[in-house]
Amino acid sequence: MTTWRLALRGADVLAFDTHGPGHDRGSSAGESRIFRTAYKEGAGYVPLLQRAGALWRELEDRSGSTLLTMCGGLTIGAPDHPDILAVRRCAEEAGLDHEVLSTDQARKRFPQHEIDDGEVMVLDPGAGVLRPEPCVQAALRCAENSGARLLPHHPVTDVTETDTGWRITSNGTEFDADHVVFAPGPWARQLAPLRDLPVAARLITAYWFAARDVAAHSPQALPIAIRRHPEAGFSCFPALDGVAIKIVPHHLGWPDLDGPDDLPRSSPPDHARAASAAAARLLPGVVPHPIRIGTFAEGFTPDDHALLGPLPGHHRATVMTGFSGHGFKLAPAFGEIGADLALDGGTSHDIAPLDPNRLLP
Repeated sequence: MTTWRLALRGADVLAFDTHGPGHDRGSSAGESRIFRTAYKEGAGYVPLLQRAGALWRELEDRSGSTLLTMCGGLTIGAPDHPDILAVRRCAEEAGLDHEVLSTDQARKRFPQHEIDDGEVMVLDPGAGVLRPEPCVQAALRCAENSGARLLPHHPVTDVTETDTGWRITSNGTEFDADHVVFAPGPWARQLAPLRDLPVAARLITAYWFAARDVAAHSPQALPIAIRRHPEAGFSCFPALDGVAIKIVPHHLGWPDLDGPDDLPRSSPPDHARAASAAAARLLPGVVPHPIRIGTFAEGFTPDDHALLGPLPGHHRATVMTGFSGHGFKLAPAFGEIGADLALDGGTSHDIAPLDPNRLLP
């Protein structure tokens, strides 16, 4: 996204990727990502989310692609659950349209979810589902059309600060640049200038379950959802492939990885059984045996908020990493910020809470 926004502004841009555009190793993998505006992480994100929404639409227009489907979003749980309270607080503080559904209302409107007595839903109409792989490819296609040079399958093996900028080594070739934007995801600490950043690589596993009635689980009928239940917690996505919905369990934890290159390609049997049990308990319209399992790596910070800003201790460098599982929806806004920082040395967006210095000694 930063490549796209820089190229639009006429910058001479080189974009390195260890893998191919839209690859399945990092946190832009897995067919679907949530977009939501009533944000449990805090109302301070709402202006960034609103800008991101506008930029997703701009990217669709420029690329001729369908990327974001606004299907609404649900947060489901007990009325006093911290996530329910946080979403309501954000919506109220930011003046966002939202609706709180009682137990009976939730059961009638969204029978795709098993709702226990006393549970409620918070409905956010400003939410939807993104298709991340086409999103990445659309942004890079637009960037290339604006003059950016893309270098897929070019792992960066060394980045060294020079008197005038930076020297980047990839595939045995050296490239000189006057500014570097580091957007390494979970690979952050593999690069020497970033090794002191508190970013842990963790494993996230997704499961797809076949829907008995696909139409009832399509984006036209089923919003994205974040489920909070004493027996299970997960993110839930409508069926985009005409076959299955996806869940990403939260209650099973996200184990640390030695590094993202150690990413396992499936899940252990006990993890899969627990995901199946969650689907059987809370999603009555699916066959509770996964037909597909996907894994990817993500970079997490200690406070679960990104590191975004000038790279501490260096000149002419910007860092964007540690998005902690909730960065993709904001990607085009963060890309705009990355371009601002690289070209102007600052941005009009409020990114003070994401300052990398807050987590460094």
